[in-house]
Amino acid sequence: AGWPLVAIGGVSILSGLAYTAGPYPLGYIGLGDVFVLVFFGGVAVGGTYYVQALTLTPRVALAAIPVGLLATAILVVNNLRDRDGDARVGKRTLVVRFGERFGRRQYAACLVLAYGLPALAVALGHVSVGWLLPLVSLPLALIQLRALRTVDGAALNPHLGATARLQLIYGLLAAGGALL
Repeated sequence: AGWPLVAIGGVSILSGLAYTAGPYPLGYIGLGDVFVLVFFGGVAVGGTYYVQALTLTPRVALAAIPVGLLATAILVVNNLRDRDGDARVGKRTLVVRFGERFGRRQYAACLVLAYGLPALAVALGHVSVGWLLPLVSLPLALIQLRALRTVDGAALNPHLGATARLQLIYGLLAAGGALL
């Protein structure tokens, strides 16, 4: 894929280092969520597609957003769980900055958008009906949404793993659906 992939790799490495290092670590000033969305969504999906096709399309961006949102949801569960400790050590995640209620709503928004964007794209005729295949995992998402309304502290640990599994299942279904 040439120099564009080298550039993306370099920026990714620098961003990874900047997440916890340097004078203004991204994860400590509330930008971790944005960088997870961008790098685990757009860069990961877009970069993978680019390596295969040597081009990018609007559909790639559409595919990347839900993946990034679900990666961000994993981070949100972690930030909800760790918010008291993070606040004590000066880690100003979005959950620390805006509170527990914000974090729970942010998690819900990540899941709702991850499922809603492909459905909207199908309804508008931008992509094939195969893009609805991730909806098969919607019951798993609803279980997590329900749990995240009240579960707190260490009890969030299983939901951290469950959200990661949700992302994996969603991603596999989305990849399969895009091939249809």
